[in-house]
Amino acid sequence: MSDVPSDLTWIRAAPPEATGPGPWIEIAFGDGDGGEAPVYLRETSDPENVVTTNRRKWDAFVLGVQAGEFDHFVEGVETEY
Repeated sequence: MSDVPSDLTWIRAAPPEATGPGPWIEIAFGDGDGGEAPVYLRETSDPENVVTTNRRKWDAFVLGVQAGEFDHFVEGVETEY
């Protein structure tokens, strides 16, 4: 995790009514406003393992989720909070 800034503000992607430790995904946005600005992702159960992408790819992923492009991955999955 040496190239990951230590002063990031991590945002937990968990439903507001969720309780307990998760595990949850956390996202942090690095410096910069352009499409190549870094976006960091980690899981609460393994915070040292950080994946890095950029804002352009992150935005495309979020738009795909909103459009239902990934719904087939969770067909039949029960949610537990």
